[in-house]
Amino acid sequence: MSFKVLFRSVVFLAILFVMLYIGVNNRQAADFYFPMLLDKKLTTDAAMIYFGMFAVGVIAGTLLTVGGGSGGKSRSSSKSEK
Repeated sequence: MSFKVLFRSVVFLAILFVMLYIGVNNRQAADFYFPMLLDKKLTTDAAMIYFGMFAVGVIAGTLLTVGGGSGGKSRSSSKSEK
């Protein structure tokens, strides 16, 4: 296992611990407004809002890291052109 993978795992676990800590200590109700998506306000635990924002960030970061578009030519297409 490379150091880079180990380091990323430790950082990710640290972030998850912070989210757990926030969830345990923020059980009061909070209002969430997002007019582009929701017509009315959403009232829920503050921890659920924090977790939702964290989940959206993780998914967005994963999609940006992994990609998904075909930005470059694949090797098989370059071989078939010869």
